[in-house]
Amino acid sequence: MDGGRTEARPTGRARVSDVAKAAGVSPTTVSHALSGARAVNAETRERILAVARELGYVPDRVASGLRRRRTGLVALIGDDLAATPFAGRIIEGARRAGLERDVLLMVGESGGDAEAERDLIARFLAQRADGLLIARMYHQRIAKPDVPGDVPVVLVDAAPDPDWVVDAVVPNEAQIAAVAVERLLRDGHRDIAYIGTTESRAARGRLAGIRTALGDAGIALPDERLAFCFADAAGGRHVGGELLDCEHPPTAVICFNDQIAMGVMQAAARRGIPVPEGLSVMGIDDLHPVADALDPGLTTVALPHDEMGRWGMGRLLERIDGAPVLDGVHQLPGRLVERGSVAPPAR
Repeated sequence: MDGGRTEARPTGRARVSDVAKAAGVSPTTVSHALSGARAVNAETRERILAVARELGYVPDRVASGLRRRRTGLVALIGDDLAATPFAGRIIEGARRAGLERDVLLMVGESGGDAEAERDLIARFLAQRADGLLIARMYHQRIAKPDVPGDVPVVLVDAAPDPDWVVDAVVPNEAQIAAVAVERLLRDGHRDIAYIGTTESRAARGRLAGIRTALGDAGIALPDERLAFCFADAAGGRHVGGELLDCEHPPTAVICFNDQIAMGVMQAAARRGIPVPEGLSVMGIDDLHPVADALDPGLTTVALPHDEMGRWGMGRLLERIDGAPVLDGVHQLPGRLVERGSVAPPAR
């Protein structure tokens, strides 16, 4: 080995003591560096990791779990993972955050069935999962499941019923909508319409954010500039067409999600209205199969799915370590994703 380390590679499976000897540190420092349980100087940690890789050291999870009375396993239970494009971002954020602390993530899908969710919880707890992430694929309120009181739980993209004290993380819907408004205002738009969707926590939050951001700019949102539809392209084509067919159509439309925005762009194309020269269109979601494929690409506000997964895992590990439940639901902001569907108004 370089850097003055000439220790011979041990025969058989490398142990913590072997890594400590080769790195010139104590076994306790090695344990802290590998587990992330306590802070270790960055240079020292990198040296320990390099030695561990060179020696082929693999932590004995069983022995470690017995000592700490933990398995290093965390379960994520989602309601509709397979059919939801954003699910992978939540899972990946949680997975990476877990690996940084030497924690493995198990994933299960309930399909939105309460009985299936109860079965998954029971199965994961039978595997001695240290804690549970309960995720929803759109922002909603959920009731407390049948989970033992000593099992740490964190909700992801969901808020708890008022009588359930639990950590939770959701998108900041009002801020996300305000980002869309502010982007249009920067290009000089004043005649802005909003297409919302059916009643939900996300729908209420985004509409409130739209009204507040426009109001702060001294712009009204009259009824004729407000429309509602199902959260799909067909709904966007229908109500978007109605907005564009009025005597004085808006110069810009903000849509509840990217699917509706796609429908609005299709309605504009059918009427010979170019996007963005004749109509600016803003989405919310950053749904890659839609936003990237449109021509022009859709300017949108990305929801913080990866960040929610990462925050949820980090918070769950804090709870597993004995931290108390935080007060209130944690909100994460969205971020603007520029493509090509927004430009200054023609008139």
